[in-house]
Amino acid sequence: MTLTAGSAQSPGTEEEAGENTPPRRAAVAPRGGSPGPGQRGGSRTAGPGPGLRLRRQAEAARAALRRRYWATVPARLRLLRVATVLLAAALAGLLLVAGLALTGTWGAVADRDAPRTTSAADLDLALNDMDAQAANILLSNGDAGQGRLTTPYTKAVGHYADARREIGHDLRTLAVAAQGSRADEKTVESLTDGFAEYQELIGRALENDGHHGGRPAALADHRRATDLLRGQLLPAASALVSSNDTAFEAEYTTARSALFAQFAAVLALGAALLAVLGVLQWYVARTFRRVLNPGLLAATCCTLLAVILGAHLLSASSSHLRVARHDAFDSVVALSRARALAYDANADESRYLLDPQRRDRYADAFLAKSQQLYGLTGATLPTYDAQLATTWQAYRSDHHDLRFTGEFRRELDNITFPGERAAAERTVETYAVYQRDDRSIRALLAAGEEREAAEFCTGWEPGTSNAHFEAWMVALDKVTGINRAHFDASVDEGRAAVSDLLPWAGGGLSAVLALTVLGLRPRLAEFR
Repeated sequence: MTLTAGSAQSPGTEEEAGENTPPRRAAVAPRGGSPGPGQRGGSRTAGPGPGLRLRRQAEAARAALRRRYWATVPARLRLLRVATVLLAAALAGLLLVAGLALTGTWGAVADRDAPRTTSAADLDLALNDMDAQAANILLSNGDAGQGRLTTPYTKAVGHYADARREIGHDLRTLAVAAQGSRADEKTVESLTDGFAEYQELIGRALENDGHHGGRPAALADHRRATDLLRGQLLPAASALVSSNDTAFEAEYTTARSALFAQFAAVLALGAALLAVLGVLQWYVARTFRRVLNPGLLAATCCTLLAVILGAHLLSASSSHLRVARHDAFDSVVALSRARALAYDANADESRYLLDPQRRDRYADAFLAKSQQLYGLTGATLPTYDAQLATTWQAYRSDHHDLRFTGEFRRELDNITFPGERAAAERTVETYAVYQRDDRSIRALLAAGEEREAAEFCTGWEPGTSNAHFEAWMVALDKVTGINRAHFDASVDEGRAAVSDLLPWAGGGLSAVLALTVLGLRPRLAEFR
């Protein structure tokens, strides 16, 4: 029988072939478990170790991330879009935080820091005024009302009541402002208790002076009241002025530092956002053969507008804050102190006439306050007027020639606003007139004309000391009013900058988000 390739063999044939074929040996494993010939080199072909597997997995993950986020055109567009959105959102958040902080800062400046400082200065003034009017009441009352100087007495009684009401109002304001500061709370408590004791002593002095022969007892009570005022109440009021002004300055410094940091951050984020939008615009133009993407171009313009508005908001707020605090309020504080010193000096004149036993003390006190207002080296009461005239003439000839110190010098060193210099100079000129009146009072007293000296000191007719004092206070109020008006204007402008510029900057950044998404949508749609 003939066999063809691939044909099946019969069982018999297989048996015959098997018989003619040498039997195969079964593979036997070597002794000792060593690998056979077919297993040699098995250690070189074993699977990778754990470290190599981790590295390969990390490389595979990185490759997958590259394919997903950068390797393809849609991935790059999405990544740049995310960067744009995040930067725009961060810039918007920064401006929002800055705007809220500015709103709080202007509220604190206008409603807390400035009012509590001026209230402390007003308290200082009212205490001095009240004691001056008490001295004027005693001085003009005569002997239990006999020989009373009617107009000075009536005026003094009215001003005394006004000052007492003002002190009560200022103490309540300061009590509220002192909450949170234990030192200030104790000071206000001490002032309140001391003021109650002072009123009791003055009330007793006025009552004693209403009886015939009661002047010595009235003077004793008045001395105790004046000592309490000068030893406890006035130093405490001055400490409150300094404490509140220092707190205001600290908050101002903190706010200005925060504005500077926020300004730098706005510029940095704005530059980064503009850079990302520029890269995105370039990539779209290069990839899709288009010159400009309208949506991205509009987003870039909105970003530029938002950065300009945000930077202007922060820089303008910093400028308004500086004007309010230093250009305006420093002068307000200096002039408020000058006004308080003026009332205290005016009270020293009345005390000088009222109490012969303390005339030397009150004369020295008057000179000391004059030096605090317009300081002249080596001046005494007899030489003060001549030195004042000489140094003032030098200043009028050259505004840089300032040969004096004191609160008036502080104001003249801080001239900022239109009309302020003329008003400040008018204040010093009326002050010089009042100083000359003081020498006239002392001259009348030295000539034995005590009643004439009292009439000239406490009278309100034109040409009298009180009339000239009132003219001085009107001039002082005018220059103070100029600075207060600019302080209020700076606060209003600072608040307006936040309310006017912040919404536009936020709206511009919202438009950046929307325009970026809309501008890239058609390009991403091409890959779907």
